This record gives sequence, C-alpha cells and structure tokens, in this order.
Amino acid sequence: MASLGGPPQELLFRTYYERYVNEGGGNLPALLPQVYLHYDPLTPKQRRALNKPDRLNRERMDFLLMLPSGARVVLEVDGVQHYSVGPDDDRRPSPELYGEMMAENRALRLRGYEVFRFGGYELMGDSAPGMLREFFAALDERFGST
Repeated sequence: MASLGGPPQELLFRTYYERYVNEGGGNLPALLPQVYLHYDPLTPKQRRALNKPDRLNRERMDFLLMLPSGARVVLEVDGVQHYSVGPDDDRRPSPELYGEMMAENRALRLRGYEVFRFGGYELMGDSAPGMLREFFAALDERFGST
C-alpha cells in the first residue's frame, strides 16, 4: 500500500481485494497499481538539457485492470492536482490542465484502453465502499470478468 497515492487509492485497492479474495484464483481480473505506460528514466533537469519537454504526458496510470476478456481498464483517482494549479493553499482551476487530461484520456482510448476516473473526494465519504463495490460489479457484468 505504500506505493499508492493516499487513502482514496488505498480504498479502491482494498475494495477490489475484498471483492475477489475469495474467488479462488483462475479467471479473475488483475489490478496493477502505479503502472508506467512508458517510463522515462531522465530527470526534469536532464530533459531540459536535451531540449525535451519537462514531462511526458500520461507517463503513469494509477491502476491498470487486466480483465480475462482481454479488456484493459485504466482506473484513475483524481486529486486537485489533476485540474488546478498553484500552491496547496491557493489552488485555482486550470482549463489547460483539464484539457491535457482529456487529451490523454482520448489517446488512451484510441490505444484500446477503457478509462474510468474517480474524483478523490468521492472516495472519501462513507458511501465510497458501496459505490466501488457497485462499480466493480458493473465492470464484471460489462466485460464478463467472473
């Protein structure tokens, strides 16, 4: 759990585990946290020295869910850094950042991934575990996972 990005991601992972722990292996979906779509070993300083952009878009996804049907599902838990800029005490909406995120979603979908986004805030309330259980059940139904 140490590699996960905080309580909302931990809840998603724990809910997945609780759903499938007693299924006995076999044809179950595999949930992989913190998956690199493409890994760049260069530091930001090295990228600047080589006249490369500061960062690569969509370098890492929060979770990749590999389903027995062959479907590849990306699960993203969006915190405030996904749609706003500024220091923590002065966050302001960023249409540019939001536009980048939507472009990245489209690129993933064109590569054959299904993308589902959760707001970090929606995974903090008392109803979050039930909502996630319903989500995983709906995924199973849609993709024939179990």
